[in-house]
Amino acid sequence: MAVHRDHDDPASRGSMTGFPVLPDYRAACLSNVVPALLGPSAASDWLPTPVGEAKAVVLLLVDGMGWEQLQERAELTPVLSTMDGGPITTVAPTTTTTALTSLVTGATPGEHGLIGYQIYMQGQMLNALRWTAGDKPSDARKSIVPEQVQTRPAFFGRRVPAVGRSEFRGTGFTRAHLDGVDHKGYKLTSSIAVEVQMLVDGGASLVYAYYDGPDRIAHEYGFGPHLDAEYAEVDRIVAQLLAVLPPEAALLVVSDHGQVMVGDAKVELARDVVALTSAVSGEARFRWLHSRPGRAGGLLEMATERYGRYGLVVGVEQVLDEGWFGPHVSPDARSRMGDVALVPNDPVAFIEPKPSRPNPTGVEKTPSFQLVARHGSLTSAEMLVPCLAAFGTRT
Repeated sequence: MAVHRDHDDPASRGSMTGFPVLPDYRAACLSNVVPALLGPSAASDWLPTPVGEAKAVVLLLVDGMGWEQLQERAELTPVLSTMDGGPITTVAPTTTTTALTSLVTGATPGEHGLIGYQIYMQGQMLNALRWTAGDKPSDARKSIVPEQVQTRPAFFGRRVPAVGRSEFRGTGFTRAHLDGVDHKGYKLTSSIAVEVQMLVDGGASLVYAYYDGPDRIAHEYGFGPHLDAEYAEVDRIVAQLLAVLPPEAALLVVSDHGQVMVGDAKVELARDVVALTSAVSGEARFRWLHSRPGRAGGLLEMATERYGRYGLVVGVEQVLDEGWFGPHVSPDARSRMGDVALVPNDPVAFIEPKPSRPNPTGVEKTPSFQLVARHGSLTSAEMLVPCLAAFGTRT
């Protein structure tokens, strides 16, 4: 599949392999997949051929399966390796909450407003994935209503069935990006193909399915035998789906982001930098620094001096001018952005110092395991994702 890029578009200023790789919001981008599936055929000329010819499409999102990581494991994924297609760009930042919302709504991050993992709003830090907020994070579904934070309907208001893990139903993030869909839960991966087959045989012309194995495994174990085994498992799931789909139906496989190995390469933000901020949001590989009143210029200068060697340190106006979050940014989305963004090219994670006093800056909480692989930045390893399709093989 040829990936078309408009070189007059600011999103084409970064090459597909250089840094930064910016989202191709006008063409082959994750945010354009659903509009292409539900819109006129002329809008989908960059999608793999089977999609345009199929009577029904199953859209499978595999969380954390970057194009480069997939290519490195081609011998473990024989089914995926023979599918039609190639790489497309995801959105910025390369994080699950932002990318999944762009996928299902067909909107850029600047339009839908879920601009990261941690979002500073209403004077507190919202963890958009867990939908918790506050100094002692607690359930924020009542105080920060998901359907009000992100108002664009999934699949343009069509009641597309969504097959996902049963435990995700009703969560704040699910409500924020999949409100109004017909949820079909599964507890074990063996049920994904079963649910999908029943939906397609029942007449569904578009089915959305979600699987998060590679993301979970890479975060905990990094790039090694555990992740290799997970890619083989993804290939098995894809094979199962193709086996239950009739030949007039197509399976389209995409992802929300890739990963980079970070391990212990953490850069602790200096206390004098943090002292110029009112909050620190985003994620470890796309940090927003929210300046104190009147300190934005000084914050950008100090952050550039301290962290410029790791990648990009840019002011919010540059982010907006270059269209990182799309050509249009809503007032709500703009209000959630910081004043300075730290976007590394190097495989590092920006973390905050342990607080000496309580603060609302979204200090990264220590998970039950060490995050080994991470994502969020604009490297090709994180930005390029697969867009692969094949017809069903059921006889």
